[in-house]
Order: sequence, then C-alpha cells, then structure tokens
Amino acid sequence: MLYLLMKWVFIGPLLKTLWPTKVVGAENIPRTGGAILAGNHLAVADSFFMPLRVRRKVTFPAKSEYFTEPGFKGLLKKWFFTGVGQFPIDRSSGNAAQAALDTATRLVKEGHLLGIYPEGTRSPDGRLYKGKTGVARIALESGGLVVPVAMVGTDKVNPIGSKMWWPRRLEIRFGAPLDFSRYEGMAGDRFIERSITDEIMYALMELSGQEYVDIYAAKAKELLAAEAAGAQPQVPAQPVGLDADRVPERKAG
Repeated sequence: MLYLLMKWVFIGPLLKTLWPTKVVGAENIPRTGGAILAGNHLAVADSFFMPLRVRRKVTFPAKSEYFTEPGFKGLLKKWFFTGVGQFPIDRSSGNAAQAALDTATRLVKEGHLLGIYPEGTRSPDGRLYKGKTGVARIALESGGLVVPVAMVGTDKVNPIGSKMWWPRRLEIRFGAPLDFSRYEGMAGDRFIERSITDEIMYALMELSGQEYVDIYAAKAKELLAAEAAGAQPQVPAQPVGLDADRVPERKAG
C-alpha cells in the first residue's frame, strides 16, 4: 500500500512534473512473471525514477545501513524502505551476501520484478564499471529474463555528494530481454556466471553509450580517493567495448 501511495500520490506526481522523462523500450518489460531489471547506477535518484516509469512494482535490494541506522531518523528510513518493498543486503560478509542473493532469487521465482545494479555501487565518474556476478547467479537460479536498463542524466539531477536534486530532462532506455536459459543448471560455474555478467554489461554499455572500465566501481573509488590524496594511480578504460572473447554469443531471435 505504501508503495502505491508513494508512486501515485505523494512522490510520483512531483517527480513527473519536475523531471520530464523520455522512456524508450518499455514494451521490453514482461507484463507478468518474474524478471530482473539490471541497470547502470549513476545516482541515488535511479531507484526513484526508474520504478516510477514501470507499471509493475519493482523491488530493489538496498544496503543494510538504511535499515539499521539508530535513532528517530533511522526508524523513518527503515519504515520508508520497508514500506516501499526494499529488502536489506549486507555487503560485509559472504554469508549475508548469500542470504540476499537467496532472497532476490526467491522474489523472481515468485513472479516479482527485481531491480538490481550489477556494478554494486554508484559510478564515481559517470563511466560503466565491471559487473558483479550476483546478477548472473540470480538469473540462473530463478530462470528469469534479464532486461537491461540504462539511466541517462540522473547523475546531473543528483550528483555524488550533493543533497540537492536539480531539474534536468532524463531518459530511461529498456533494452531487449536477455534469456540465459541455455545455461540452465550451471549456477555456481564461475566462468559461466562471469560470461553472463559480461554479456549484461555489454548490453548496458551499448544501451547507455557509457565508456566501459574493466575494474569494479568500488576499486575505482579507492583509486580516485588515492589520487585525490596525492597519488596518481591509473584507472584502465576500454572506450570501445568489452573484450569480445569474454562475451558469449546470443541466440538468434
């Protein structure tokens, strides 16, 4: 109920008015059944604007800090994120991460739309970074289609470090669904999961037009922080595309 109130009464109308958004490819989202919306991640605003333009409810994993902050402010955050259907993901330990993957897989199996950011964190500089293989594990174990989603312009609305949201025109691009049923029964195979994840990131790169960087975003943040502190590490970039040898062929049709 809170999700619907936020989307259609309290927050949604305001966001639609202040941030006109062009939506491309919405017909690629399955009308029924479980599926995974795998997006690039430029800003906190991504998790507000994308679900607003999807008719079905979208459930995102959210970092556990949103649910565990002490005090009245923490209670409000927990109430809000729980009420709109988010579930906590603890990134501090392997067991907690596996529990989050299990929950995400169950949701897709039950027919829900799962929103996920394969990069694992926001891009520090607007480029697209290497995806983590959790999205592949969920796809393999749930059997759900993966729909790539490219957010364009949200980093200008809600820049990193800014508490203000600035009026900008946005675009959301939903790509053709990716079907990985050909790998059925191969969950846990690290090579297969890496290949699937790279295929998803390749689709996101094509859809968003972002420059691809073949390291994890979290590592890039460390390197950029070191550079700001006086060191000058080099962050490798691949402006043309992913290594074709690491992206499996897609089935025709």
